[in-house]
Amino acid sequence: MKLWKWKSVVGKLWMTIIGLVAVVLVINGVFMGQFLDTNFANSKDQERSLQKLALKVSADLTLHKEEFSYVNAVAELLDAQDAALIVLNERLEEIIPAAKATQIPRLKARDLFESEKLTKILEGGKFPAIFFDPQTGKRFLAVGVPQYEAGTNKVNGVVVLYQAQIALDYTQAYFQNLFVIAGVIGFLLTTLFAFFLSSRITQPLLQMKKAADFITLGEYKTRVPVTSSDEIGELAIAINKMTERLDLTIHALNNEKEHLSSVLRSMTDAVITLDADGSVILTNPQGELLVEQWQGIGWEDADGEYPEQTLVPGPLQSLFADVVSTNKENTSTIRVHSSVYSAVMAPLYSSEGLRGAVAVLRDVTEEHRLDKLRKDFVANVSHELRTPLSMLQGYSEALLDDIAATPEDRQELAQVIHDESLRMGRLVKDLLDLARMEAGHMEMNFREFELEPLIQRVYRKFSALCKERGIAFKLMLPDSGITMRHADEDRLEQVLTNLLDNAIRHTPEGAWIDIRVKRIAEQQDETVQIEIADGGRGIPQEDLPYIFERFYKADKARTRGTSGGTGLGLAIVKNIADAHQAALYAESELGQGTTFFIKIPNRTRTS
Repeated sequence: MKLWKWKSVVGKLWMTIIGLVAVVLVINGVFMGQFLDTNFANSKDQERSLQKLALKVSADLTLHKEEFSYVNAVAELLDAQDAALIVLNERLEEIIPAAKATQIPRLKARDLFESEKLTKILEGGKFPAIFFDPQTGKRFLAVGVPQYEAGTNKVNGVVVLYQAQIALDYTQAYFQNLFVIAGVIGFLLTTLFAFFLSSRITQPLLQMKKAADFITLGEYKTRVPVTSSDEIGELAIAINKMTERLDLTIHALNNEKEHLSSVLRSMTDAVITLDADGSVILTNPQGELLVEQWQGIGWEDADGEYPEQTLVPGPLQSLFADVVSTNKENTSTIRVHSSVYSAVMAPLYSSEGLRGAVAVLRDVTEEHRLDKLRKDFVANVSHELRTPLSMLQGYSEALLDDIAATPEDRQELAQVIHDESLRMGRLVKDLLDLARMEAGHMEMNFREFELEPLIQRVYRKFSALCKERGIAFKLMLPDSGITMRHADEDRLEQVLTNLLDNAIRHTPEGAWIDIRVKRIAEQQDETVQIEIADGGRGIPQEDLPYIFERFYKADKARTRGTSGGTGLGLAIVKNIADAHQAALYAESELGQGTTFFIKIPNRTRTS
């Protein structure tokens, strides 16, 4: 059964010969069409002759309408030509039905023509028709012409002549039989020829396939028997020569692989070596780790140039494709999930040409993150400064141009200028504070003080604002007072102010905000925990690790508005917490609110 697989050589040859037979039959069909066209031309001649005869009979019947002997004579003459006559009056009633003929059956006018056509003939038209009689299995050609009154152009009846049409049926049957016979003979000859080819072509090919399977398993002493001197015999000789050289080539490749492995193991960067097909042939330990991590990341090449079974790591696909297509070294930055790698891939050559590529990858996630922070910082500072400056310029120009007509309008414009200048001042102050903090020049005034008055002062500061916005504001203090032994009171107030300001801006009307102060006793020292909790919108989990970075905003769509800030408040809070050696973190769920925790060690520290 293997001989008849569609993709086998015999199957392809068989289909080719079948195609040739089909072409021959098509050519015969063309000639048959030409013959049928000629036959149809004879049918047209028959139609014209029958129409002339019908017109002649119609004219004679007008002169001998009452002479039945004449009508019978005409019917007998028509019967001799395998034709019959039907005459209808102006009401389309048969006044002279078809005479009983010896050669053809008796038919009615309405069997041959539809009522609409008979009506049109009565109006002066001439129509042919073809009728198939199921009883006799014959086809008839009919012609209907109008009958005029003697000496006038008035139509007073219809004359119908019909005659047997047999030539076309014989022709069609002949060519149908011819096609069937030719098709059967062509199929039988093709099948016999395919069986003949199976012993002369397929068997040597199967032997070559069997030998190739042994070579794949490492049996390099396998040889293909040479049974002919044609192309198949030459192919067998070429396979035998290839087998002889394959052992030497594989041995050389193994030596080279061992040499490269000893070099790669000493490298700290990840190295991945690929062959020309994209399979990973050699890696160092760092590269092997990346290959394992990237196994679940597939190829994204929509053109399907590289098959799915290739072992090249998915993130390297485009870089590998460029190197293979251009045969040049290429450098790229690869992003995989949250990591960023700098990759350099160069082609590997042999005497036969390109045999693969080697990729060297370095993890530059931290460098990339710092560079992005720098760019974001510059962009955000430019944006935050440009907005108030634009408003200051616009409103000041309005005042200079006397656009404000009333003192109230001038007062409103001046108020906007004042608010924007304060906003810009706060931004500049925050930037300077943050720069000093990150440079290690933050001024801290550590001393001992009572924590409760500080908390009460901050609570009173924000109570009116929370009441105005319809937010429930609650303070929870421990039963006994807490004395901070070594802390900066002003800086802690700045921390609470920034956190509460952030909570109010992201808490909707009808929600709540709590300040909770707790004393946590540990083995050696005491820890003061301050919690700022709200029932606001919450922060997505993927944004929580970055909320203390400069200008980072979890709400990407938030700009200037009721919920807009400078993006520096939490970064300042983080620096002040670090100066106090305090732990600072946040817990949040979308739609459930956010809680910021500050754990400050409460102990006396020596400078």
